Amino acid sequence: MRWNEFGKFLVIALAIIGGFCVYISPLANSIKQGLDLQGGTHVVLQAVDTPDLKVDDDAVNRSVKIIERRVNELGLTEPVIQRQGKDRIIVELPGVKDPEKAIAMLGRTAMLQFKDVSGKVVLTGKDLKDARAQVSQGNQAVVGLEFSDEGGKKFADLTARNVGKQIAIELDGEVLTAPVVQEAITGGRAQISGSRSVEEAEHLAILLRSGSLPVKIEVMENRTVGPTLGQDSKDKSVKAFSIGIIGVFVFMLIFYRLSGIVADIALLLYVMLLLLVMRYLGATLTLPGIAGIILSIGMAVDANVLIFERFKEEVKRGKTLRSAMDSGFSRAIVTILDSNITTLMAAAVLFYLGTGPIKGFAVTLALGTLLSMFTAVTVTKFLMRFLVYSNLTKNPAFFGASAPKPADTQEVAK
Repeated sequence: MRWNEFGKFLVIALAIIGGFCVYISPLANSIKQGLDLQGGTHVVLQAVDTPDLKVDDDAVNRSVKIIERRVNELGLTEPVIQRQGKDRIIVELPGVKDPEKAIAMLGRTAMLQFKDVSGKVVLTGKDLKDARAQVSQGNQAVVGLEFSDEGGKKFADLTARNVGKQIAIELDGEVLTAPVVQEAITGGRAQISGSRSVEEAEHLAILLRSGSLPVKIEVMENRTVGPTLGQDSKDKSVKAFSIGIIGVFVFMLIFYRLSGIVADIALLLYVMLLLLVMRYLGATLTLPGIAGIILSIGMAVDANVLIFERFKEEVKRGKTLRSAMDSGFSRAIVTILDSNITTLMAAAVLFYLGTGPIKGFAVTLALGTLLSMFTAVTVTKFLMRFLVYSNLTKNPAFFGASAPKPADTQEVAK
């Protein structure tokens, strides 16, 4: 027995097993979770025509961008905002605590207007440069406005022409405040009072910063996924994952024995690598994504099955374990590439044509397929080489192979 080769096998195998036991839980918990796993709100918004504004492709696309800015300003974790069909927008807000407030902000047009005493619109939200929630000297929540250069000139002219008169500041046709102008304001800044709290002022500031929607938006569907339901889905997914991977482990051990141990060790590394890549890509894990991971585990084992079956065929023909192993890897690689490339093509089509959960499934399936090729072609090969070269046993039965028949041995000798 060659202890040097067997020692290499043991060191690598124990390092992978130890790393899996230590890091698998932190890795799994560090990946961002989607709506279906942690709960939250699913909203369907629809753009509708009005006498003044008609829905078209450009208006819906701009609405998506504005809603994205509003959601990002709310500080929500991993929201999903995407267009659906001609005039609908899907918004998923994982972990949102107050869905009603969030929905009210998403669908609000937020058309800001400054009107003089005659009702003429002098400034709009397009003239704004920034809007921030502040606390005034009277300890009241206000929204501080900063105008663009052009907007500052318009505001200075508006206040200069209306000293001693009221100017109305309206949002979506509702008067927020109507102060009496005491003197011309030339600093390019103003304040909107009337907010009942700093939080309300902050929400108003977000609406103004993100800009007004180009068309009217209505809430068509509002579905809330509770944290309990999300946790239940997560628990069932973990259970399904555990059952699947244990089943694969047992299958490989029964049919391939020492080779199966090698495949199982490589599979542990594969799972860790997949979670690590998903974490650093910032991927969001959803139920379809978990399904993609479980399916990709089957793909990873499939590559090992192809290699080991070819290995068994070579042993049966009378080759030595070392020669059979080299032939098994070299001859199976073409089949492995063919099967995985077709899977990657299917994943690419799903990602390109799918939306939301379908894309998540496609991403995890594609990542899993690529990593499975890596672990099968490199990790499994090196571990098998160290194990076979160590001469731990020369009995093919320990690798799930049958001893060669005399006729097969003579044929190989010829």
